[in-house]
Amino acid sequence: MRRREFITILGGGVVGWPLAARAQQKTMPVIGYLSPWSPNLSAAVVVAFREGLSEIGYVEGQNLAIEYRWAEGRYEQLPALAADLVGSKVDVIAALSTPSALAAKNATSTIPIVFSVADAVASGFVAGLARPGGNLTGVSNLIVELLPKRLELLTELVPQVRVIALLVNPTNPNTEPMIREAQEAARAKGVRLHILKAGAPEELETAFATLVQLQAGGLVVGTDPFFSSRRAQLVALAASHTVPAIYEYREFVDTGGLISYGPSITGATREVGVYAGKILKGAKPADLPVEQPTTLELVVNLKTAEALGLTVPPSILARADEVIE
Repeated sequence: MRRREFITILGGGVVGWPLAARAQQKTMPVIGYLSPWSPNLSAAVVVAFREGLSEIGYVEGQNLAIEYRWAEGRYEQLPALAADLVGSKVDVIAALSTPSALAAKNATSTIPIVFSVADAVASGFVAGLARPGGNLTGVSNLIVELLPKRLELLTELVPQVRVIALLVNPTNPNTEPMIREAQEAARAKGVRLHILKAGAPEELETAFATLVQLQAGGLVVGTDPFFSSRRAQLVALAASHTVPAIYEYREFVDTGGLISYGPSITGATREVGVYAGKILKGAKPADLPVEQPTTLELVVNLKTAEALGLTVPPSILARADEVIE
């Protein structure tokens, strides 16, 4: 295995300190952590968030308390979870994902919100990247903008394929922009694109059955917290249907997926922690510029390629940040 960066995933502790311990620390600032995922899939992300906070001098349980709220992949729970954090009078809300940020934004116009989202300006979270204004700032992850590049990489990996599918979650606010970007990229590459939709575990099975009926030879998995929460199922379905699939985050490839290209989810969450710490020290969200990823990761799993009967082109291997052998 070749790595440019080693990330240590620490298990446990992601659900925060016991309520009794937090009750004894009422003078501590409190951050509300709003996640669309589940705790068992978020250990590395929570570690990264804490690392960002520690850069500013905050350590959970020592001079900071964190209230965790998990939607477990069910977006409809996010508004109530956000309202609960607001009612708890947290000092800052860390909103991981576009749906989480939208729920937090709708819940408060006064509590500072630090987000990690797809497109901060297009989604209406901020007026501009340099001076966001209002009570929101954070990281904008180029999720929609990078989708054409992932489709291009997939066609480079399987150049003989003329039909490709895009899997999206219809409840995600970024779905329509992703579809438009993918359709334009597919036309440029001369391939047909079919849109598959899934927003629940059982719908994933149906989507892959449809993929087979359409005789699609490749799959682009759209960026979505629900897909991230079901990455083991998605990777297993791609393997059982022998379809080459490309994902955004390296965590899919670590789970056995074929290839990924996109920003580091842990890197983005670390920056959310840094910004949350700065706000606790007095910085105003309106004055903190929204950050964008400075590095993107291309990760390839050669074991999966071999199982699919694929030979990864040298052009991709040469550009890969990590090759899992």
